[in-house]
Amino acid sequence: MAKGFCSVEIKNKKASHDYMIGDTFEAGIVLQGTEVKSVKLGHAQINEAFVRTDRKGAVVLFNAQIDEYPFGNFSNHEAKRQRYLLLRQREIRKIKNAIEKEGLTAIPLKMYIKHGLIKLLFGLCKGKKLYDKRHDLKQRTEMREAERFLSNRHRHNRF
Repeated sequence: MAKGFCSVEIKNKKASHDYMIGDTFEAGIVLQGTEVKSVKLGHAQINEAFVRTDRKGAVVLFNAQIDEYPFGNFSNHEAKRQRYLLLRQREIRKIKNAIEKEGLTAIPLKMYIKHGLIKLLFGLCKGKKLYDKRHDLKQRTEMREAERFLSNRHRHNRF
């Protein structure tokens, strides 16, 4: 592997906070050469991105930002362009039905490298209401307190 490149995992941390995640799909991304190098350096963001189908029936990633490659020349890529996703026809039909008929939103969760290829993990999501977010926060706090109590109890009962 070239110097400076590493195993990269770009996450959308707000997705699980703002959405209830249902089915997930792993897709390849159609990228240009400078985009691949930039992603391998970790210069990408998927926080504001979303996935939709176009008129032709292809699945497209919108609003994902992959910064220009610092050593790219005149053929460097545009930072926020539409990028096609590579999926099986059966998966495309399922995604299209979920978006159009069920009213779900396809949100990118993670971009990572698998066997030398850049993949995108995205999920079919439904937006959370404010009370759902509060409930999740309350559950996380309770779990943290319970774990802290058990670890303190375990620590004092050693002897």
